[in-house]
Amino acid sequence: MLITCWSAKGGSGTTTVACALATLLAARHPAGCLLVDGCGDAPGALGLPEPDAPGLAGWLGEAGGVRGPATGPAGPEVPVAAGVSLVPRGVGALGPPSRVEALAGALAAEARPVVVDAGALAADHAELVPLAAGAARSLLVTRACYLSLRRAVRAPLRPSGVVLLAEPGRALTRDDVAEVVGVPVVAEVAVDPAVARAVDAGLLPVRLPRGLARALAHAA
Repeated sequence: MLITCWSAKGGSGTTTVACALATLLAARHPAGCLLVDGCGDAPGALGLPEPDAPGLAGWLGEAGGVRGPATGPAGPEVPVAAGVSLVPRGVGALGPPSRVEALAGALAAEARPVVVDAGALAADHAELVPLAAGAARSLLVTRACYLSLRRAVRAPLRPSGVVLLAEPGRALTRDDVAEVVGVPVVAEVAVDPAVARAVDAGLLPVRLPRGLARALAHAA
């Protein structure tokens, strides 16, 4: 199963949601879960040093491909706690769209569940659209913010569901977000200082905050 998390605007919490989903799926699946970092922020959220592996960029570059030795369909993997393996973003462009499309097919066929963090897809990472388009679940991570939703409806694809970051004082409701985007809200995550503390301390993969785990349980 391939799940892609993306946003229409930076700062929406996409990386945190993707890392949390990967942690939850790894706990449920005997083989663990593969987390693919399309925007470069996952190592920091997971408390890892910046990997020196070639990652997506090196794997999909001119000398790369979409299949390799025992390193997985997306290239060399970095082990993370709790059964999660990470394919880092790497440095440079991701290569031609045809290779990204082939990678989407390879990841969809992976025996383990795969979570892709595509970041601000519409704004900064348009080359990752095939990974979202080819996913079994394409999850838009957004706040109930007019500017974010305005960009979401102009995005190059429609998600299959919304992960809503709920903040007190917002005028727009869960139902408003679902109506504007045209797909259901599959999870509502409260903005919680405990999540920020877990990320800042690098403890997200080993001490996932309970509120975040409960909120994403049905999205995983």
